[in-house]
Amino acid sequence: MLLIKYIIFNLLFINILNHSPKDKNIFIPPVKIPVSLSSNFGELRIDHFHSGIDIKTQGVIGKEVVSCADGFIYRIGVSPTGFGKALYVKHPSGYSTVYAHLDRFTPEIEAYVKAIQYERKSFAVSLFPAREKFPVKQGDLMAWSGNSGSSGGPHLHFEVREAETELPVNPLLFEVGISDHLPPVIEKLAIYPVGKNTWINNSSTKMLINLKGSNGKYFVPEDKELVISGATGFGIKIYDLLNGATNKCEPYSITVEIDSVAVYKYVMDGFAFSESRYVNSHMDYETWMKDNLRIERAFALPNDKLTSYKSMLNRGIFNFNDDNIHNVNITVADASQNKSTLFFKVKSRLEKPFVLAPASKNDAIVMPFNKVNRFSADDVSVTLPAGTLYDTLLFAYRKSPGTPVMLSDVHSVHNKYTPVHRAYSLSIRPTTLIAGKESKMMIVQLNDNMSKIPLSSTFTEGFLKAEVLSFGNFFVGIDTISPSISVPGLSSGVDLTSRKEIRVKIKDDFSGIKSYEPLIDGKWALFEYDPKNELLIYRFDEKYITKGSKHNLSLKVKDNSDNESNYGCDFTW
Repeated sequence: MLLIKYIIFNLLFINILNHSPKDKNIFIPPVKIPVSLSSNFGELRIDHFHSGIDIKTQGVIGKEVVSCADGFIYRIGVSPTGFGKALYVKHPSGYSTVYAHLDRFTPEIEAYVKAIQYERKSFAVSLFPAREKFPVKQGDLMAWSGNSGSSGGPHLHFEVREAETELPVNPLLFEVGISDHLPPVIEKLAIYPVGKNTWINNSSTKMLINLKGSNGKYFVPEDKELVISGATGFGIKIYDLLNGATNKCEPYSITVEIDSVAVYKYVMDGFAFSESRYVNSHMDYETWMKDNLRIERAFALPNDKLTSYKSMLNRGIFNFNDDNIHNVNITVADASQNKSTLFFKVKSRLEKPFVLAPASKNDAIVMPFNKVNRFSADDVSVTLPAGTLYDTLLFAYRKSPGTPVMLSDVHSVHNKYTPVHRAYSLSIRPTTLIAGKESKMMIVQLNDNMSKIPLSSTFTEGFLKAEVLSFGNFFVGIDTISPSISVPGLSSGVDLTSRKEIRVKIKDDFSGIKSYEPLIDGKWALFEYDPKNELLIYRFDEKYITKGSKHNLSLKVKDNSDNESNYGCDFTW
């Protein structure tokens, strides 16, 4: 009967997407050095799956970046965050490729970008040149690798996308210079009680087991008998190694078979950016936040619509409701089809053990995942749109007195161990109101280490309101302190004739930098913003500034509470 249900389900299953390319040899590597990865496609990160591969650049910037195939540059991005400096190339094959965190483009592209930056008076630009503007042949130099944007170190972020849909496709499905003969490693097995009456070795809580084995064969230790009653899901802690690198990468697929019937199949061949946040449901978010362990569920929560689940029977959940022995086989593969297997037996128990029921949580509120949920108490209200939760939640709230510098109590909205899929509305009434300073007040998220994250907030009808993407602790704060501006080595009248650039350090300790307006001789000047290092960088260019004369620099910097700082000086260049 189980096999019949599985066949019927797969005939009707609508989420089967196939991103496998017809020709794996259409691309060459995007760099001229040996290709080694620091992370690969589909890697689990808080709030998103990694949409490409990160290619090591030998710890430095400035490695040549080339086009992987014939095509044309259809988009150029420059941003202080995200991809930083990036190029997007469209190819006749129906794919496009992305090259991100670049240091600089080739001179022709640089000149094109800079002219538009000056025209728009903006460092950050997103440009879409005509297809005939920048044609490229396979192997053509386009840029040099860097560390721009939100990069944590020198590397090239490389993506393959379906050109028409912009859906990221796993680059490891193509031959891009990566060698891999090593099978994935399966470190831990997690067993989850999904039903109210599920028992795992006489316990109703999750079980985590350290596995034995190596070289593609893994097993539960012999002294660990598994006796389960009720609806159950499995999870695993896994990683993959590629030749010549020690970095732990993400495997390609996970398949779970119970008694030779596949109940779950996950394949990370591609996904849509709109579904990337489902990573918080695919991983065991609570275990990640508490123990820094990345456990991947081999079953889906009710509101997890990730299309990487190619087939599932009952969301991958198995009901152990007889007195038989069941064989469980979990297979993990990488994109090169190196495979590892985990095999274990489960003794299914029909009769439930006698265990005292836990104390009821009278203060908890049931919030169904598929409905709008609201909560309100003194000085706080919460509204969760339908679909915000991945599963039905026993919502909890508490309030604690704030410190003297806080303008409200601290409101604990559930806890940080439960993820949300979309933003919910949070409103807090300040207990202290500073007249005339309402626009500088904001809701602040307080982390366990006492670090503070200011949230974009509006003040209306006596409440601060924000759209929030996580549960946790919140209070009302205020920012009345202007950003700081410092320019080491630059004082009024200084001679900069021998210098190639001006570096300005801008910093805001609370609400963050909102904008900066640099002028040289009363005209807008291109200062690149590097928020990682809190730097503005101006590179002298005789096309925009006359050399061998005196000039005036003025700079206005605002934070997100519209506190403003100004700096000015004269210099010779």
